[in-house]
Amino acid sequence: MILARTWGTVVATRKDPRLQGQKLLVIKPISLEGKDESGFLIALDTVGAGANETVLVVQGSSARLAHGLKECPVDAAIVGIVDSVTATG
Repeated sequence: MILARTWGTVVATRKDPRLQGQKLLVIKPISLEGKDESGFLIALDTVGAGANETVLVVQGSSARLAHGLKECPVDAAIVGIVDSVTATG
């Protein structure tokens, strides 16, 4: 799983029909402390995440296991909205 922050949206009027009606978000991976890490990802939102929210993201075959995505061509999916992060150690 990847801890990330929603950063923006992607609008694609022409896409695979299995992506019709799905929300695509730009996400930025973050550290446990909430600091930005390098790179961006495009992830399909399965939980209704909003702007600038901290989210949990899965990639690869795990993304297709998210609810309703079994036959969907996705490599990253938002599967949770994070309320808080506590690191010990």
